[in-house]
Amino acid sequence: QVQLVESGGGLVQAGGSLRLSCVASGRIFSSYAMGWFRQAPGKEREFVASYTYYLHSVKGRFTISRDNAKNTMYLQMNSLKPEDTAVYYCAASKIQATVVPALYDYWGQGTQVTVSS
Repeated sequence: QVQLVESGGGLVQAGGSLRLSCVASGRIFSSYAMGWFRQAPGKEREFVASYTYYLHSVKGRFTISRDNAKNTMYLQMNSLKPEDTAVYYCAASKIQATVVPALYDYWGQGTQVTVSS
């Protein structure tokens, strides 16, 4: 069973930065495709980033990375905007990196990011 735990969310002013972390149970990065998603109130969960693709609206501002020794994936978020406000989730897929949430098998509990104007 894969477990994912996110942290690093919080309240930040527009233009600020946050770094989210996703700690995985065990060495899964070589076996699973990983991704970051977010869900704002009243909206569907949307793809944010994988190692090969970024949501257009975050490209150039967000960067995904990982530390295999720590079993941890990161999402560095710079130049944050109020529209980035959402609960952010990391997820693992057995099959492939994809923008479709339903194709991911494991999810963390999420971490809240709030960007004030």
